[in-house]
Amino acid sequence: FFRHPHTISTKSRLTRSTENMFSIKAKAPRKNMVCFSLFLASLLGGGMVQAFTNIQTRTASPFWQATQTAKSSASTSSPFGVRQPAVISRRNQSPIVVFMGWGPDPIWSPVKVATVRPACRSKDSVFVSVEVPASKAAEYSIPGQYVQMKLDDEKPLFLAISSPPPEIEATTEGEEKKEEEESCLFEFLVKKTDNNGWLTDLEVFDGKPVVSVDMSQVLGSGFPIEENLNGLKYDFPAQNILMFAAGSGIAPIRAAIESSKLETNSRTARLYYGVRTPEDLCFAEYFPKWESTYGVQVVPVISQPSSDWKGRTGYVQNALEEDGIPIPRNSGALLCGMKGMTESVKTLLLKSGVFEGRVMFNF
Repeated sequence: FFRHPHTISTKSRLTRSTENMFSIKAKAPRKNMVCFSLFLASLLGGGMVQAFTNIQTRTASPFWQATQTAKSSASTSSPFGVRQPAVISRRNQSPIVVFMGWGPDPIWSPVKVATVRPACRSKDSVFVSVEVPASKAAEYSIPGQYVQMKLDDEKPLFLAISSPPPEIEATTEGEEKKEEEESCLFEFLVKKTDNNGWLTDLEVFDGKPVVSVDMSQVLGSGFPIEENLNGLKYDFPAQNILMFAAGSGIAPIRAAIESSKLETNSRTARLYYGVRTPEDLCFAEYFPKWESTYGVQVVPVISQPSSDWKGRTGYVQNALEEDGIPIPRNSGALLCGMKGMTESVKTLLLKSGVFEGRVMFNF
């Protein structure tokens, strides 16, 4: 295993000589290295340039790259020193992207549209109510849950239920059939768009014949009020409730206010509601009742106020920043609306010290 220095083979001496030659290149200035490279290229008559080009072309090939990756990742040798065949794995190919649906598949059933009427003075949003069998209405138990709705082959709408969960009493087996024949009203707030005219433009008003559409089962988990606000998950129940809505995002907030879940009669509660103009305020006729019956202070915030508007202006997040949060660790929040508003409000709440689990969204 040990050779005398004088018995080194000719091949070894040539290898050492080559190493010494290139060690000179490493010690030479950059200018000399460039000159030496050009000298070699001229000796080879351009063959080196062509060879380098071929190598670049080959290494740029996706198949070549995948093959080399597979070879390097595969076992390089068997116990007998024989290289094993490389296998190109699907992992070296382009990734397959799988798009998942939003929630479980809808189970469609027909319901009757009972009411469609303007929900604000600008008429940009409409108030819709549908008749739902009591057995199906019993699926709705938490404010913030939603349904899908469609007509024939139209693209389904995702609509948060704006009415509070119905109070359906348990029935005996003999009374079950009778109760299923009864119905409850689910109410929705729908902003008009180019794609939902089949619902928002229906000429259906109280006293007129009803129209049937398809509605899914009740979906979503809603606002986790019982766990995060009323329970002892954060050592004590929240005593200060803040609600933030923009545009038609007030729909699930209304459901929360008018339900018994928030227990606002024993807490302080405030709603910041942002719209463009005073004419866009939805449920404005309910504001006095929310304050007198449920103890919720309503703060409308107008981003494009008219000259006679005397209330708050700007955006919901600006109003929150101006008012502040007196006791953050004892506060909880419900949010629904455009992404920019909800993200800004959440950031302000968390920076002030509100527990992250008490900043709640319905979706």
